This record gives sequence, structure tokens and C-alpha cells, in this order.
Amino acid sequence: MLITARACQGAFAALLVPSALSLLTTTFTEPKHRGKAFGIYGAIAGAGGAIGLLLGGALTEYLSWRWTLYVNLIFAGVAFTGGALLLKRQPSPVKPRLDVPGVLLVSSGVFCLVYGFSNAATHSWATPSTYGSLAAGVVLLVVFALWQGRAAHPLLPPQVALDRNRGGAYLSMFIAAAGMFGIFLFLTYYLQLTLGYSPLVAGVAFLPISGCLILMANLSTIVLMPRFGPKPLVASGMLAASGGADWLAQLGPHTAYATGVLGPLVLAGIGLGMVIAPVINTGTFGVAPQDAGVASATVTVGQMLGGSVGTSLLNTIFAAAVTSYVTAHLATAPLIGRHALAGLALAHGYDTAFWWITGIFATGAVVGGALLRRGPLGQSRTPSPARGEVVTARAEASQEGIR
Repeated sequence: MLITARACQGAFAALLVPSALSLLTTTFTEPKHRGKAFGIYGAIAGAGGAIGLLLGGALTEYLSWRWTLYVNLIFAGVAFTGGALLLKRQPSPVKPRLDVPGVLLVSSGVFCLVYGFSNAATHSWATPSTYGSLAAGVVLLVVFALWQGRAAHPLLPPQVALDRNRGGAYLSMFIAAAGMFGIFLFLTYYLQLTLGYSPLVAGVAFLPISGCLILMANLSTIVLMPRFGPKPLVASGMLAASGGADWLAQLGPHTAYATGVLGPLVLAGIGLGMVIAPVINTGTFGVAPQDAGVASATVTVGQMLGGSVGTSLLNTIFAAAVTSYVTAHLATAPLIGRHALAGLALAHGYDTAFWWITGIFATGAVVGGALLRRGPLGQSRTPSPARGEVVTARAEASQEGIR
């Protein structure tokens, strides 16, 4: 039941989120207004997860875990009312066709990757169902990429993804989401299972990362992006988040929140605020109006896919590290006690996971620094014309040259 409901939630979110982001892309075209709009959107997108932990903790502690699901009816009601009153009906002048083979290829490929990483946690990496699923996922995604170059109506038009800035933005979003969701996951484990925090207190403990992310998201897009562009922001933001994860990798079974968690949360929040909002802005910049939905959807897919793949992979690594530690130190259990051994094993698992998150963010710094172009986004840059318009313009230019 939960899997089916989650699938329906994902399907409707696929209608909602890209539509909202493409509205920003086509509505706010002036650099000044665009920076403010994407700063607000990036702050909400990045901090929403941490704020959700706080709200979810309060609902779980004082009502029931089921209210973490019921509360979405309230959010949906408010959003539906606002949309009905404020949004105007804007029928599309074109009727795009759905790339059915592309949808099947990319959906199957992503499913195989996530299933393979998750399956390794309960079985092993050497199990045929694990490496077979991972290999199938890679093959399907490669075939999808090749198909997009040949499809008459591609799901992801090559001119959208092959631009250096946009391609770098999509990969950076994927990497940042993988690391961010990993921090949320393992810190929740640590705060509740190791430090014994209640769900509500654990949610409050995440507020520093939310506040820093909101502040830096607006500062980055409004003040820094117009001056320096996305390249230095994304690279340095990834490095800051990597430093925060490296700091968290020093956690022990009795590390206090003030000395071992608060500082890394602030540093990671600053870094993620410098990445997420600029990446969203860059990933939707310079596309033709008819491609705004595709660019917006690709940014969203990068975030969701990074969270899914990152969580499944990191959870598998965490479980393997805990199991291996217990196996290696089982002989010491009569001396230190099973409870102490479990605490040490969990701390080892957290540290291992955070080391991997450190590497993920460091990889993001390299990717962002290598792919993103130097300097501010071209303010005078106009959306790429359609292929037919390019041919017509070239023909007219040739005729003018002959005259």
C-alpha cells in the first residue's frame, strides 16, 4: 500500500514541480527579478527537507506518525486554493508528443539502479540480483541517451542537456541532493538512536542547516551570481558542504550536539545554499520558452534522482560498515557489553557514511568547477531558436550576401 501510494505521489509531483519551476523561468526574465525568484525557490527547495523533519517530529511525538501523511491534505488544500485563485489558464500553442520509448528506458534504468543499490543492503554486492540490476540500469540509461539523439520528439532534447552550464547544473544538483539527503538520513539516525533525542527535538536540531541554507540561497542568487556567475559559487559551496560532512565523520558514540553536530550543520547549510539556488537558476537559463518545462523537469529529476540513488547507496554502505564492525569485534562483547558494542558499531557506520558523503561533495566541486563556464550568466543571451528558424536565418543571410 505504501509503495503504491508513493508511486502515485511521485507521478503527481512530476506534474506539479516542473510546472512551478517553468512558471518562474518564463515569468521572471529580468536578471534582478530572476535572482530574487530563484533565491526564494532554491531556499524553499533546500530547506524544505529540514523543516519537514521538524514538523514530522512534532506530529509523530504529539499525535501519530500517520499525521505525517494526513498533513499533506492541508498543504494540498492550501496550494489548490491558491492555484485556482491566482494562476491564469494559459493553453499551450503547441501540443508536444510524449516520447514513450524514452520514458520507458529512463524509468526502467533509474528503477534498476535504485533497486540494485537497495538490494545490496539486504543481500550483497556479489548477488546476481544486485550487480545484474546495476548493469541493466547502466545499459538502459546509455540506450536512453543514444535514443534521445534519434527520437523525433525526445523526452530530453539534446540542445537542453548538452549546454555546458546546464549540463553542469544538472549533474551538480544530482550530486548535491545525494549528499544532502545522506546528511539528513544519518544525522536523524544519530540524534535519535545514539543521542536519544525525541522526534521533535531531532527536528529542532536541524534548524541551523535550514536557516543557513535559506540565507545563503538568497545571498548567492541576488548578490553573488550577477557578479561572479555559478562556477565559483557551486565549486566553493560543494567544498564547504564537503568540509561539513568531513567534520561529521568524526562523530563518536557520545559526541555532544554542541561540539560535534552544530558546527558541521552550519557549514553544510552555507555550502548547500551556495549550490542549490544557483544550480536551479543556471539549469533553466537560456532555454527557449517551449523547452522551459523540459529544463525545469530535468533540474527536478536531478534532485529527486540524487536523493533516491544517494540514500539507497549510502544506506547500503552504512549497513555493511555496521555489520563488519560487529563481526570483527564480536569477541569483545562479553568485556564491554552488547549495548556498548552496538553503540560503537553504529558510530563506525555513521563515520563511514559521512566519509562517503565527503567524497560525494568533493566530486561535486570538481564537476562544477570543470563544467560550468566562468563569469556571470550571459544577460544578453537569448533562447536558442528552433532548428527551422536557424535554417531560415542562414538561407536569408546567404541571399543577402549574394545581393
